[in-house]
Amino acid sequence: MSDASTTGGRPAAVGWPARSGVGIDPPDARRLLQLALAGVWLLDAVLQYQSFMFSKGFGQMLAATAPGNPRIIASPITWDASLIEHHMILLNAIFATIQLVIAVGIAWRPTARIALAASIAWALGVWWFGEGLGDVLTGTSSPLTGAPGAVLIYALIAVLVWPADRDPAAPFVAARAVGLTAARAIWLVFWAGMTYLMLQPANLTANGLPAMISGMTSGEPSWLARIENNAAAAMAHDGVAWSVVFAVAFAVIGLSILAPPGLARAGIVLAVLVAAFIWLVGEALGGILTGGGTDPNSGPLLALLALTYWPALGTAGRLAGPAAAAQPAAAAPGLTES
Repeated sequence: MSDASTTGGRPAAVGWPARSGVGIDPPDARRLLQLALAGVWLLDAVLQYQSFMFSKGFGQMLAATAPGNPRIIASPITWDASLIEHHMILLNAIFATIQLVIAVGIAWRPTARIALAASIAWALGVWWFGEGLGDVLTGTSSPLTGAPGAVLIYALIAVLVWPADRDPAAPFVAARAVGLTAARAIWLVFWAGMTYLMLQPANLTANGLPAMISGMTSGEPSWLARIENNAAAAMAHDGVAWSVVFAVAFAVIGLSILAPPGLARAGIVLAVLVAAFIWLVGEALGGILTGGGTDPNSGPLLALLALTYWPALGTAGRLAGPAAAAQPAAAAPGLTES
């Protein structure tokens, strides 16, 4: 964080002019992304308070993530599911409240660091005990239906929007906290993993992908079920070709981070569009309309992750332009730690 012009005695937010006498600093891009993450956690808390989550169905849903995983992963999941079934009301109330506290903590600036740290720890625990590591070890997972697991992306985003400036001059938000090289490596590894998961044998069958999509219709409103069934019908018998198309799209998205800013933006736009398709078609909006969804699934998180890499004017110098560089340092817009 650098010292800069002040608004009411505090540094002015990036990209916003200092306003004399006004005691509110508008949020910069990173703070907006933090608030978006808080919003998703709030949605998770609301979904966790649904009546279904206070029934045995919740424990059974968790237990269903164990089969296919190595025993060292599956056994703790089975134990956890059994514990929840025996103390469902108390434990689910605790789970929902933890997510609510995380959401409020991220949204309230003084506790943002603590809440982001807590969200990382909680997300990793849920990824194991609630999602079975996103089924990535079973050989049957697909990025179109949620792999590698939504909560893993929660943790990744929390790292990338962490309120610290390792590289204040970074060209996008994700690089401010971890540095440009590390941020690019994270993006490349993540989308390489998505590409690999898309090319697993389970996804390279004529009807594997269509069957996954049509299997998402249970409990959904009729209009959404029609979308799922129509998409599955359009892909029928062409599952291999569609899987390859998505794998190529994931690879292109991953490599776009190494391209010039114009092409990098195109890669981010493609990532958001693919995320929207995944959420609507592959994940049926995460099942949040069925009364049994615990989170919106990976689609919205993929879009939010992509936005942390948007090569926007994310630093003081880039926002102010060359003219600001010629001004005294004390007069140039600064960076708030957010």
